[in-house]
Amino acid sequence: MSQYASVRYLVDDVPAAVEFYTRHLGFTAGGNANPAFADVIRGPLRLLLSGPASSGARATPADAKTAGANRIHLEFDDLTAEIDRLRAAGVSFTGDVVTGPGGSQILLTDPAGNLVELFQPAAR
Repeated sequence: MSQYASVRYLVDDVPAAVEFYTRHLGFTAGGNANPAFADVIRGPLRLLLSGPASSGARATPADAKTAGANRIHLEFDDLTAEIDRLRAAGVSFTGDVVTGPGGSQILLTDPAGNLVELFQPAAR
């Protein structure tokens, strides 16, 4: 049994996706990397990046291949600092910070259009 929880994202460019997640969001490259499939790891999350030629992408029904229906959720201690760091690196966001009773969040997209939520919990 794996020590990770795995999530699969369909991407159109596997190397670009690996670059994005490792450069900007603190993931490290996993043990698999080729033009069809790669994995990246951050804490207990193993993100499976499946390109069009991968078996994972081919097994997905055509009407379910739209990016953005789900999102991974990454937690940070200082959301403002993280946003500033990413903007300085050229990463754009899909909107502004939204704050609610549980904390603050902002969304960005990876190169394939998959959503990533950056979150800072409310002070307790």
